[in-house]
Amino acid sequence: MNSEKSLSFIKDKRNTLFIVLSGIFLTNAILAEVVGVKIFSLEALLGTEPAQIHLFGEFILDFNLTAGVMIWPVVFITTDIINEYFGKGGVRRISFLTAAFIAYMFIVIWIVTDLPPAQFWLDVNSVDADGNPFNIDFAFSTIFRQGLGIIIGSLTAFLLGQLVDVFTFQWLRKFTGSSKIWLRATGSTLISQFIDSFVVLGIAFYVFGNWSLQQVIAVGIINYIYKFFVAVVLTPLLYVAHYFIDMYLGKELSEQMINEASASEFFEKSVSDN
Repeated sequence: MNSEKSLSFIKDKRNTLFIVLSGIFLTNAILAEVVGVKIFSLEALLGTEPAQIHLFGEFILDFNLTAGVMIWPVVFITTDIINEYFGKGGVRRISFLTAAFIAYMFIVIWIVTDLPPAQFWLDVNSVDADGNPFNIDFAFSTIFRQGLGIIIGSLTAFLLGQLVDVFTFQWLRKFTGSSKIWLRATGSTLISQFIDSFVVLGIAFYVFGNWSLQQVIAVGIINYIYKFFVAVVLTPLLYVAHYFIDMYLGKELSEQMINEASASEFFEKSVSDN
């Protein structure tokens, strides 16, 4: 009887951890897609002069980035944590589930932006704070509705990046063992985000848009420089998360899950047990 209670307690801890990590992952991935339509200046945020980087002799680029990059690092970190404790199966499942929810979100947004606006809603929001004419319905559609190319590019890059990340993470683990989490986490993120940076731009603006290949490469390089820097800077957060998760699970259960995850056995086993 005590053995059954112990197994149930362990399973509850595992399931709770996976639900919490999945919730963090899913929430931030969807948020990044929603707020990603805004482009901000990193130089203005930091109070520095525009970078004015010359690439290919044709493009002069500054660090103008989508607002989504502010929270995508949370997705990177959560991916590596899920990979560490639940293996490739855990990351694959939450990635495909998230992609499905993002697609659902875009469908809903597409529908609601076509709904006829109420006249009083337009009248109440007819001017901005300075008294200038303002079409709230047009603004709503412009902010929330993204082009088909961006949607397809974003979903493709997300899934491809996640699959590359999980494979690279486990591949590096073969050489690092349970130590050097910074190496496998940072290494997998740097490789997956290199692919992500160029795939989303290539599909959205080269295949479906009118960008040249040189422009895709130039802007992709700028985006990747930022992601490279953030991935390195946020590495200590992995150790902080690792510390609190190990406290929650206990040393014995934590080591057991990490060892099973490295063999990609745990997630499939837990699903079959349930």
